[in-house]
Amino acid sequence: MTNIGRELPRRLSALAGVLALAASVAPAFAGDGENARANRHCERQFEVAQRIDMESFRDYDAETFRAVHTDDAVTIFASGAVFYGIDAIMDALASHFENREAVWEWTELYRKVEGCRTAFILYETTYRIPSAGFFQRALTGVSYTRHRGVWLANADQGTLLPPAP
Repeated sequence: MTNIGRELPRRLSALAGVLALAASVAPAFAGDGENARANRHCERQFEVAQRIDMESFRDYDAETFRAVHTDDAVTIFASGAVFYGIDAIMDALASHFENREAVWEWTELYRKVEGCRTAFILYETTYRIPSAGFFQRALTGVSYTRHRGVWLANADQGTLLPPAP
């Protein structure tokens, strides 16, 4: 028997082992691909959800604003006032939605989306009420969670900044 004849069974055995290993690993990589696709899908959904959150506040749409928050959400105003639960938050913001005169603007500074579970965005925000001469500039961080396939805001906190130079 030649060397090739003696080597062939060993090589075929090794090849079978490599193929078996590849077959067992392939589903993990396929899963990673599926996870990556799912994460991209969740990130696209998140983009829409955070925009709805910001725009509903800007546009005085109280019903939508309420709907994009968890029932147990918490809000910490730049003044330090804290409101626990969406009902308390809506009560604290009632004049914003009723008077419809404030100008709300935001610029995204940072974003972190953790797959299909949680996300955080940091905005630089301004809130003006021209008739009252009120102006506030703040950093506003908003945390989101994904609940039953829907992104919802569950916490936001403002930190006062000095007026821009």
